[in-house]
Amino acid sequence: PTTGVLYKEDNYIIMTTVDKEKYKCILPLIASGNEEEEKDYKGPTPGELLEPLFKQSSCSYRIESYWTYEVCHGKHIRQYHEEKETGQKINIQEYYLGNMMMKNPLSEPGKSGRSFPFAFPAQIPTKNIEGQMTPYYAVELGNGTPCSLRQNRPRSSTLMYICHPEAKHEILSVAEVTTCEYEVVILTPLLCSHPKYRFRASPVNDIFCQSLPGSPLKPHNLEQLEKQQEMLKTPFRRVKEEEMPSTKEEKFSSIHKPVAVGSHQLLTVGTTHISKLTDEQLIKEFLSGSYCFHGGVGWWKYEFCYGKYVHQYHEDKESGRTSVVVGTWSKEEHMEWSRKNAARTFYLREDGTQTVRMVSHFYGNGDVCDLTDKPRQVTVKLKCKESDSPHAVTIYMLEPHSCQYILGVESPVICKILDTADEYGLLSVPS
Repeated sequence: PTTGVLYKEDNYIIMTTVDKEKYKCILPLIASGNEEEEKDYKGPTPGELLEPLFKQSSCSYRIESYWTYEVCHGKHIRQYHEEKETGQKINIQEYYLGNMMMKNPLSEPGKSGRSFPFAFPAQIPTKNIEGQMTPYYAVELGNGTPCSLRQNRPRSSTLMYICHPEAKHEILSVAEVTTCEYEVVILTPLLCSHPKYRFRASPVNDIFCQSLPGSPLKPHNLEQLEKQQEMLKTPFRRVKEEEMPSTKEEKFSSIHKPVAVGSHQLLTVGTTHISKLTDEQLIKEFLSGSYCFHGGVGWWKYEFCYGKYVHQYHEDKESGRTSVVVGTWSKEEHMEWSRKNAARTFYLREDGTQTVRMVSHFYGNGDVCDLTDKPRQVTVKLKCKESDSPHAVTIYMLEPHSCQYILGVESPVICKILDTADEYGLLSVPS
């Protein structure tokens, strides 16, 4: 080849098949295809892109089994645990893992009169996040709560902001890399307009192999494999053509396609092939529990099937899928629960009429929890999420008490049926 990726005749390896056939394989010289775009970029620096987050003084939370982590952007990161005692007295155990240091602020290059506690790095650092080398923008926080294990030196943290177009500034992970020093990864859409911080799939380049004297043009086994594949493909092609004579219509199937971050998933959004279903069919599929939502950020993902169950799972290439039943549906148990709790919440429209803002459903009888020796249970809060795509789903989980969860589910599908909620918050197909 004479264009695209560079190949040099002397950059090769000799490959030998099991049948002792020999091939000379020329390897591509790897180069990034995005260098031009990065060179020409004249837009805001990453610090400026993140500036709205710091000016809003917004905070992000991550709730783990014991600790809750609070990142107030541009201010501090705090780790705390609340315990209610009898008489409703609340004990708070807390540590500041870092505060924004405003001393000696570094100005961003080429920007006069602006000073931020972060500078544009000459070399952009990367971190391995779920198998993908990911560029991040670092903000250092120091002067946290003194650490007794390190002669009362103050705790410190590095906030790693990474681009994710679907994110809402979630905390993906908190890790203590050395004693009282922390790394916090935060997903944000604000960095995605900067070419150096976008996720990229690893480039795939061809390797060209030429047969050496005495070897066939193609290895014998490869030819056999290609013939088998052709034979397998043919009947399926015929079936598809009979099914879809005029258009490549997508039939309904419960395939869940994650939003790709590079080649790995961080925010998973359930996207069943539903483009050809009418609104009414889609709502029926959802209410029957056959169209399930998938989502979640980080290690655990969640599966919610309306009127059936809530599962928490982790998929691993080596060990497969680990699954925990967070709660299962019982109409009687939910109705009992709804007599003591608000199954519907409302808001007032401008014209004075009420509309349902959210419904809450109780799913009990999950897997027994090690910490409490009681079954897990979850309250599912269903909210409307306006979107052009019926596939768009946001799912997040909180754990206010050990093994008692709140699952937030937001989807355009829910928008269409919230007003059908009865006194128990049960939904139905709109008439």
